[in-house]
Amino acid sequence: MQPEVSTERSRKACIERSRNEVADVLRKIGSKIEDYGLNTWQLRTLSAIRKCRTAELGGHIDACDGCGNLSISYNSCRNRHCPKCQGKNREEWIQARSTELLPVPYFHVVFTLPEAINSLAIHQPKIVYDTLFEATWETLQKFGKAKAIQLGMIAVLHTWGQQLSLHPHLHCIVPGGGIDTDGQWKNSRADGKFLFPVKALSKVFRAKFCEKLKKKEPIKYEQIRQELWQKPWVVFAKKPFGSPQSVVEYLGRYTHKIAISNHRIKSIDSENVTFDYKDYRVAGVKKQMTLTHQEFIRRFALHILPKRFVKIRHYGFLSSTWKRGKLKFLQEKLQVKVLEKAEKKPFLPKCPCCKTGNLHRIVVFDQRGPPAWYLGGSQNPFPRES
Repeated sequence: MQPEVSTERSRKACIERSRNEVADVLRKIGSKIEDYGLNTWQLRTLSAIRKCRTAELGGHIDACDGCGNLSISYNSCRNRHCPKCQGKNREEWIQARSTELLPVPYFHVVFTLPEAINSLAIHQPKIVYDTLFEATWETLQKFGKAKAIQLGMIAVLHTWGQQLSLHPHLHCIVPGGGIDTDGQWKNSRADGKFLFPVKALSKVFRAKFCEKLKKKEPIKYEQIRQELWQKPWVVFAKKPFGSPQSVVEYLGRYTHKIAISNHRIKSIDSENVTFDYKDYRVAGVKKQMTLTHQEFIRRFALHILPKRFVKIRHYGFLSSTWKRGKLKFLQEKLQVKVLEKAEKKPFLPKCPCCKTGNLHRIVVFDQRGPPAWYLGGSQNPFPRES
């Protein structure tokens, strides 16, 4: 009896897959995307997303040592903007951060840029986003110095709103205190329920950002100066997390997010895309929006970051330099039981057919697709009994 052959979809049957994907829109557009006015880096990124987990990127064939089932899996593009490639990176990053937590209050603070900066962000994204990181950290540092402590911060850049519009903002995890001059931990407030006044943070943040922008882009700054100063800027601080573990769970939701996930896309026809979004102007009510293929991809491309741009950054006593030398000492002072890094063991996925056997990789193939013998269902090193 010949071994059964399953496709990537059947092999991943235990994982819920979206019926509609960003890649489907790109495939419908085809070569017309070259007329959309996108730059070469955006086109390369969108091409990778379109090819992700298809025969165009090659793949491998696995055989089950139990029932003899053969499974084909196509390679991922591993692009950080791809809706299908974030899970593994997210889990690895969270696991690394879970060994660095302290038994102290953690706050979620969001620093948002006004709409007046959007035109510059489209044409000079690196300058705008670097300045956003710099102004945010210097703002928090200023408040930390007033308390005579060194703060720490993990900042994650998001550039989108629910309707895929440009909406640059930083999600920051900020411990509610810092390290004093004697190397001891000190809360920013005695009760641990409050970080810093958000109105004061907003004023300092705007001043820091505008000062830097004026030096980097003086002409553009003068053009939008009045708009930047006429309204208060938005800094939002949530209540402290319930526990260090809840910080990890939060990070899992935010660190590797992209502009839109595939599950939000409800339908794709020959001309339009319909997707869900939350309208925060009316208490987050879920609504739907329909855009043409071109407009949907134009908005999606707004959130493709510059090449090698770092979107997750660590500062102060949470920076990699500080952690290498002093984190263990601080954890000992705070009586933290440090989690040992789990030893990586070879992973053998279970067979989707029999659920008990292990899958073994038997062939790796390139962009030419699976070998001819596979299509005939022969040469399985783990043949199933007749």
